[in-house]
Amino acid sequence: YYSDLKAMIRLDMSEYSEQHSVSRLVGPPPGYVGYDDPRSGQLTEAVRRRPYSVVVLDEIEKAHPEVLNLLLQVLEDGRLTDGKGRTVSFADCIVIMTSNVGSREILEQTRAGGGYPEMRTAVQAQLQRRFRPEFINRIDEILVFRVLSSTELREIARLGLRDAAVRAEAALGEEALRRGEVASPNKLHLDWTARLEDAVLEHGAGTTY
Repeated sequence: YYSDLKAMIRLDMSEYSEQHSVSRLVGPPPGYVGYDDPRSGQLTEAVRRRPYSVVVLDEIEKAHPEVLNLLLQVLEDGRLTDGKGRTVSFADCIVIMTSNVGSREILEQTRAGGGYPEMRTAVQAQLQRRFRPEFINRIDEILVFRVLSSTELREIARLGLRDAAVRAEAALGEEALRRGEVASPNKLHLDWTARLEDAVLEHGAGTTY
């Protein structure tokens, strides 16, 4: 179920920073505009239609406290009641929340040469300040990503360049074939030097974000 990209429900929580945005997640109650809209309830309706889903709540720290209270029901009870009074089960969902809380601490620890344990402790302290204990305690696992090394960044750059090269090879090959310059579109091969990788890293990589 979960390997299907259609099974991923991604919500940008910066769009749910107002108190009234709760109704956007579960649908408006009877008598309100949009109640009869079958698409209302951006979270509950999506899960109701596809019970086996990966729910990604991006930048959870930007959500309104009332939205966090609503999500607390999902984490605690595994279900939500939508605006139409229907109970929607989240029992078969995987809920992932991303956050930039503690990013300053990660940067400071990296610049100071601190290790991963110190960085994780600093980030968890910020999470405790930002979210209520009952919310934090219902999260199964908190993963703090370490800063990527220069070797890892270069490998990511190579993967991106390879992907771009494959797409360019296909497009140029088809054009060359149309012009009669090659017998097969697979005859073209693009390569690059380390200088291009350096340029990509210089303009596309940074420790701040």
